[in-house]
Amino acid sequence: MRLIIPLVVVSLLTISCSSKLDVDGNNAIVKVDGKILYRSDLEENIPSGLSQEDSIIAAEYYIRTWISDILLYEIALKNVYNAEHIARLVDDYKKSLLIYQYQERLINEKLTKEINEEVLLDYYNNNKSIFNLDKPLVKGIYLKVPIGASGINEVREWYKSTSQTAREQMEKYSIHNAASYDYFTDRWVDFEELMNNWPVNYRNEDAIVNRNKYIEQCDSSYCYFLNITDFLLRGDDAPFEFAKSSIEEMLINQRRIEFLKKTEEDLYERALKRGEIKFYKE
Repeated sequence: MRLIIPLVVVSLLTISCSSKLDVDGNNAIVKVDGKILYRSDLEENIPSGLSQEDSIIAAEYYIRTWISDILLYEIALKNVYNAEHIARLVDDYKKSLLIYQYQERLINEKLTKEINEEVLLDYYNNNKSIFNLDKPLVKGIYLKVPIGASGINEVREWYKSTSQTAREQMEKYSIHNAASYDYFTDRWVDFEELMNNWPVNYRNEDAIVNRNKYIEQCDSSYCYFLNITDFLLRGDDAPFEFAKSSIEEMLINQRRIEFLKKTEEDLYERALKRGEIKFYKE
């Protein structure tokens, strides 16, 4: 339901949101229980770029909400009997928010987020058992070729070979013929993501990876070729390159906790030495 407001207020609203409101002089729109909503406040809360009609609708809605919030708040103050408890909760939240923002600024200023490769690799080697794969990974060669492309038989020979000659031939061929080509014998790839481009949905990826070195499939448009040169199954130890980001995040969080704990301890000790903390005996 649209808010019915006085015509004088409507006249204040019939402006384009792309233009600046006049903030000089008396720019008050409405007053409720001693609180005043100004045109400048309204402008800050109305999206720019709206048509005149949409601007008026948005302004009416904001004014209605602003009035309702004040009226409801005043009624709540008179009828809620645990207002002091709520006030304490607000104070506690404010205190927690200020402490959090200070700690984050302190961390950004004092604690580096960079952890060198040697530290990451050392942690990985000492904790391999906690980094297990939840999906199969493969290394190999992948091609996607239009079904009518020339040289399909040659592709069937090249993709099964990891020789430098075969790679050069595939790279030359893929420039003009392949819809997709990836040579990843030196890096691990998520097999499930690779199969997103495959015409057949394999349900048991582990079995497919474990039993097949070469996979070839054609649909009405393309032929797909995959040579699996190496693989890891679910439950195997994750390779370092896959575990690296998780290790880095873990170590950063660990350093963060240790840094904040030391900061709190130092702050406490300094306050004790300065006599800023006083304990009362019973």
